[in-house]
Amino acid sequence: MSLSAQIMVEMKEAMKAKDAVALEALRAIKSAILLAQTESGAKEELSADDEIKLLQRLVKQRKDSATIYTEQNRADLAEPELAQVAVIEKFLPAQLSEAEVEAAVAKIIADGGFSGMAAMGQVMGQASKALAGQADGKTISNVVKKLLA
Repeated sequence: MSLSAQIMVEMKEAMKAKDAVALEALRAIKSAILLAQTESGAKEELSADDEIKLLQRLVKQRKDSATIYTEQNRADLAEPELAQVAVIEKFLPAQLSEAEVEAAVAKIIADGGFSGMAAMGQVMGQASKALAGQADGKTISNVVKKLLA
């Protein structure tokens, strides 16, 4: 089942359950999918990779918003954002732990013979492709910096 079809099913369930937070998150996903389809001019479904990138972008936006709200002592605004993150993450593949990301990046560095911060771009490129959808870019970047330093 495509992501669009899954979203529609989940939206119906959220409406029946009167779950406003889930419904808002699902509507945001649906809107982002429709926007991405119209941007590319394609009438067909998005590829699985594009769907994952789209979902990761939505999660990142909400986490960033929640961080800003928390810094401004606005827990009342941060909590719904984090609740939406939980809803959106249900559609993403299982995320790797930092230790698993570190092991994968260490293998990439060892296989490529990379050393020093000058190789960061090359390592990030390979790591981002290898771990696409399984870890966010910020985590990968932090691990690469740590291992190359």
